[in-house]
Parts: sequence; C-alpha cells; structure tokens
Amino acid sequence: MDKINEARELLKMLGMPKTQQADICCYVLLAMAGIKPDTLWKDAGNEWIRIHDIIQFANIYYGSTYAENSRETFRKQALHHFRNAALVEDNGKATNSPNYRYRLTEETLQMVRTFQTSEWQKSVSRFLEYHEKLVDMYASKKKMTMMPVRINGADFQFSTGKHNELQKAIIEEFAPRFAPNSECLYVGDTIEKDLVKNVDKLEKLGFEITLHDKMPDVVLYREDKDWIYFVESVTSVGPMDSKRILEITEMTKNVTAGKIFVTAFLDFKTYKRFSETLAWETEVWIAEMPEHMIHLNGDKFLGPG
Repeated sequence: MDKINEARELLKMLGMPKTQQADICCYVLLAMAGIKPDTLWKDAGNEWIRIHDIIQFANIYYGSTYAENSRETFRKQALHHFRNAALVEDNGKATNSPNYRYRLTEETLQMVRTFQTSEWQKSVSRFLEYHEKLVDMYASKKKMTMMPVRINGADFQFSTGKHNELQKAIIEEFAPRFAPNSECLYVGDTIEKDLVKNVDKLEKLGFEITLHDKMPDVVLYREDKDWIYFVESVTSVGPMDSKRILEITEMTKNVTAGKIFVTAFLDFKTYKRFSETLAWETEVWIAEMPEHMIHLNGDKFLGPG
C-alpha cells in the first residue's frame, strides 16, 4: 500500500467522512506529519507549517500539480475539518498573516506514530475515547485567543491579529467620537468573512453587492445626518487610494446618502508609509491618537463630498 492510501486508511479509521478521505486530505496529513514516500510513520513530526508548505510538499514528494491559488481549497476541504476534529491546531495568528501556521496536535502525533505497529488499535481507541474532550479542549484554546468586541449593542468576537485589533478600535474608539450613534452595517473578520452584514439595510440605502465586490472593512451609517462611513483598516495593504474610491463609488452608485471615506491606521508610522498614496478628500484616523482626524484637503473637515 502506498503512503497516500495508508493516509486514507488512517483517516477512515479515525471516522473522518468520505470527503475528508480524498487525496487532497491525504496530502495534508502526510505533509503535516512530514511523511515522504520512504518515511516510516513512527518518524512522523509536527512542525508548524503554512498551506504553501503543504502544497509544495505534495507537489515535490507525491507528484501532484496544485497551484498556489488552490490554498483556499486546502483550507476548506481539509484543514478546516481537521481543526474541528482536533487533529490539527493553528497558531492563533490571523489567517491572512504570513505567519499563520498549522501543526498536528500532540495527541494526533502520538497516535499517528503508532500506525502500522502493534500499538495502533489501542492508540486509536484511546484517541477516539477522549476525542470529544480533545475537540472541546482545542475549541476552548481557540476561544481564549479571540478578542471580544461590542457591535450594535451585541457581543461578538474577533480572531486575533493586528487587522482585527484595528477594526475593534474603529468600532469602539473611532465610531463614538466621529460617527456618534451610528450603526455598523458591515464588518468582516479575518476568519469569518462577514461577521456583521446587514444586507437589508445596505440594499435599502442603494448598495449593489455582488460576489465580486470587496466591501470596505467597516461600513457605518449615521441616520441623523444620512452619512455613510466607508472605513479601510490598514496594517499592510488597502488604503483609500484613488482606485479604491472608484471601486466603492461604483458599488454605491445608487446610494444617495453622503459618503465619507476613511483610512484607519494603528500608528503614525504606518500612516507615513501610505501617506503619499491616499486620495484627496478622504479622512485619516490613527488609533494611537484616537481624538484626532486628518483631513486631506478641501474646505470641510469631516462630511460627505
């Protein structure tokens, strides 16, 4: 039996559904355990690795031909389910961080090392016996790394990372100061893309949202002024430059409310990196100086154009 079918057999014995016994899932298990065609299962490891590393491993050692743009397929078909089953864990970084990594849990590693030995049946039985506890334990571990945030009077949780740290500041620090009594109509999360998305209200205001549209990071609506704030949370990419303004304007061509375009930064240092690319007639808010705004030109300080 070759290593791909051995991995499939292992996943089957762990009770993984048929779709999580597909070749792509076998490649993920083999890569995460560092099992090459001539590696013994007893020599399995659990180094922290990226999806990029998994794709490279499968292509180099097992002759697959996955492209870099198949990362989301690996995440959705294999890693998401493996994590929910407590077979793997992540390092708690934001999913769009270059430092985001996965590894086999210690319990999975110990079990995998017994595959094809006399200890295997006993090892699997022990793993399955404690499986629910493991799922709960790793889910709790994940929960502990979340950031609580209050949105529209309800409690939500952001996954960790600088991007979400800034989004939390936009909602809890920027909005009360510069968009008082506003409602958050949209905010995403680096893991749960549409954490808050009030489609009914957005459509009533004239938004035309398609699958291809990239929403601004945060959308706030102030009813008393009939103003919409489009806020981009910028830690590494995506400021309110001329191209982004055109994209949002096209998406909101039927919106009659006044439009305010804001780029938010965690600190002045990051703002300076992007200052030359920011569009005129937009606003800048810096979280480390929350009581101040920077208005780029024009005869008004803050208001729709």
